[in-house]
Amino acid sequence: MISDFIFTSDSVSEGHPDKICDQISDAILDAYLREDPTSRTAIETVVMPNRIIVFGKAKGPSTLTRKHIDEIVRERIRNIGYDSPTFDWRTVAIETDLKTQPLEDSEKGEEDRVASAQGVMFGYACLENEALMPTPLYLAQTLMRHLAEDRKKGLLPQLRPDGKCQFSVKYRDNQPVSVTTIVISVQHREDVNEEDVKALIWPYVEKLIPEGLLNEHTSFFVNPTGRFVIGGPERNTGLTGRKIIVDTYGGMAPHGGGAFSGKDPTKIDRSGAYMARYIAKNVVAAGLSKRCTLQLSYYAIGKTDPTSFYINTHGTGLVADDRLAHVLRDMLDLTPRGIQEKLALNRPIYTRTAAYGHFGRKVEADGGFSWEKTDLSEALKGAFL
Repeated sequence: MISDFIFTSDSVSEGHPDKICDQISDAILDAYLREDPTSRTAIETVVMPNRIIVFGKAKGPSTLTRKHIDEIVRERIRNIGYDSPTFDWRTVAIETDLKTQPLEDSEKGEEDRVASAQGVMFGYACLENEALMPTPLYLAQTLMRHLAEDRKKGLLPQLRPDGKCQFSVKYRDNQPVSVTTIVISVQHREDVNEEDVKALIWPYVEKLIPEGLLNEHTSFFVNPTGRFVIGGPERNTGLTGRKIIVDTYGGMAPHGGGAFSGKDPTKIDRSGAYMARYIAKNVVAAGLSKRCTLQLSYYAIGKTDPTSFYINTHGTGLVADDRLAHVLRDMLDLTPRGIQEKLALNRPIYTRTAAYGHFGRKVEADGGFSWEKTDLSEALKGAFL
């Protein structure tokens, strides 16, 4: 196993065309769950210059009309910060083609007993930072989020919503020892030059990177292909579900293939991935390993239990992986309903997940990011330590 290497992960801002779509799809999902927690959705969004298309299927309350969806979409675009002539939240054309139908009383609470689709999900955690996430992705996501927060506060009026960054991190003995390269492309006003942008961003980089990882050998590139004035949907189309590696572990861990946004929590692509992260994070938080990869195979259609449960602590575990897997299977209800109940997923908590990663975030008071809790770690310690 290679233990010395350089690994790169990237992130995108909430103004990236694909992330706009993820946020719109999840904002509509949240609207349905707010009206009825048993709602079912599979929503896709496409963005292009001054045009947005929302399509898919939804089972839920009829009170959510096209007018309401139009308002949700415009509010999301306004919140991101798009008000240019070619993509303005007030004037953008919105087309909606949602196949909607009411959720029958007989379906409520019953549809999630068994799997409605098959799929494979992965979870991952590592002892590299407080978020127990891979360092390259953690740095990239955090930087993008901080820049957006301050832009919205008016502290960075020179910047516009679109952007992307990547961090390359050198590992020695599987632990991060330095940041070798930082590449940032961020949209800006026409009256701003590359040196201005670099001067704006560098203080955020210095504050973010832990002591010892940043040094005189770190390469720092800002808008290396030139000026970045035209961005967002004016430059590229966007589609829901095209940033699944950004959404998860930045390529440091496998991905099962399914995207998250627009899918209600009965969809095992989403809830299974959240449960896999929850388990992996608690294993590391309990001190049972320094790294943990977990695979859940969900499910044979119409069956309640996963078809397989695989855990790999990459040679860092204090107990055998097969013994750890056996204890975890006994501790947890891994049926589709069991996952939803354990993580309290039938709530309007998803719009916030659609930018800057679904994992490595702080647990929120209303139940957002519940899969980041480490409340299982004490029971795991008791079982082994």
